[in-house]
Amino acid sequence: MCFQITEELEKVFREANVLYWVKLLLAMMYNFIERALDKAKESPPFNIPQLCFVDAGLVLAYSQRPNAPSGPRAPKAGMVTTAYLAEEAIDHPEDEFIKFIHNSDLTPLPDPGEPGYEITEFLAFMQHVQYHKTGGQVYISDYQGSICQPSIIAHKLTPNDRQCVTFD
Repeated sequence: MCFQITEELEKVFREANVLYWVKLLLAMMYNFIERALDKAKESPPFNIPQLCFVDAGLVLAYSQRPNAPSGPRAPKAGMVTTAYLAEEAIDHPEDEFIKFIHNSDLTPLPDPGEPGYEITEFLAFMQHVQYHKTGGQVYISDYQGSICQPSIIAHKLTPNDRQCVTFD
C-alpha cells in the first residue's frame, strides 16, 4: 500500500522507534539476569537463551533535482521523497518460523515438548520482569520466529482504569 510521504514517514519512524525501544528493553533484561546470576550461589539448571532483535535503521531519500519540473506537486530539492526501514537480513528457513507469544493472548503458543517451548517460557519470564522493572508501564508483547517483529504494550494509568495502547 502506498502512503503520502507524511503518512509513510510517520509509520516508518514509529517502527524504527519501536525497534530502538525493544532493544533497550532486551538489554535491560539481560542486565537484570546478569546481576541475579552474580548474586546466586550456583548456576541455574537450564541454559539462558541469547536472543536479539534485527538491526535496523531509518533511511530517507531526498530529492536533489535542480532541473526537475516545477509546479505545486513537484518535489523541491532537499525534500524527503521516500522513507524506508532497512533491516538486517537474516538467513533462516521459512519452515522454522514460530509464533512464540501473540500480542492479543498471554498464553505461550508452543506447548511443552514442542519446538520453541523453552524459549517461549523465557520470553514470558522476560515480559513479567519488563512489566515489573518499568513500574507496570511497558512490556514487549509479540514474539515470533527467528526474526521478531516486536510490538510494545504501554499501560498508561488513568484515574479510572488502565488504557492499553499497542505500537506495531
